[in-house]
Amino acid sequence: MNTSLSSSTTLMSAKSALTAASLGLLALLTACGGGSDGGDTPAPKPKPNPVTTPPTTTCSAAGIAASKASTAAATVCMLTSKGEIVVELETVKAPITTANFLAYVKSGFYKDTIFHRVVPGFVAQGGGFVSGGAAKTGALAPIALENQNGLSNLKYTIAMARTSAVDSATSQFYFNTVDNKSLDYSSAVAGKNGYAVFGRIISGKETVDAINAEPQLYTGADMTATEVLLYWATQLK
Repeated sequence: MNTSLSSSTTLMSAKSALTAASLGLLALLTACGGGSDGGDTPAPKPKPNPVTTPPTTTCSAAGIAASKASTAAATVCMLTSKGEIVVELETVKAPITTANFLAYVKSGFYKDTIFHRVVPGFVAQGGGFVSGGAAKTGALAPIALENQNGLSNLKYTIAMARTSAVDSATSQFYFNTVDNKSLDYSSAVAGKNGYAVFGRIISGKETVDAINAEPQLYTGADMTATEVLLYWATQLK
């Protein structure tokens, strides 16, 4: 798998992220498909998900109830091939990041994308690739990093992935599947700019757990053996 730098972002491996003395920037991921391992054997790719048609096009009653019960001004419902996720967004503490995410949701950008990077016990990342590993085109301009908003990369929060450039996040987001405070900004560590958290899961935590528990393509692959699809995302309020 080619892990050289590209315009698309991803998370570094779980072991590196959790053990590095000063957390390195999230490594970048190329399409991870159609490349090679440096020899004559093509690099393995995840199998396409066999269920390409979403079982529903609307959020569940439980998801809608969770949204109504939330005091947040904005909520989003997502349907994945492992189940539904509803998030509430921090419109006050992370206004730039939230507005950016909602713009992608409203445009339908996330429709039929995949969770291209899944690191057991760390994160599940999506929002930038379609089935087969091709980058999704049409990303908006990069946004400013809201890394000092008082929000931490705790379990079941949603945050933005980015390149090594501070203000470079576009469409890709990730769910923290454990407490990842090592991904937070720190004024005490030079260059530790962290990643912008902008919301949390209020319904469907078990879905993210299921994504994170999916069998890996191979040991250390940081991607699932079968693609996990994001069928659609819609704003509830």
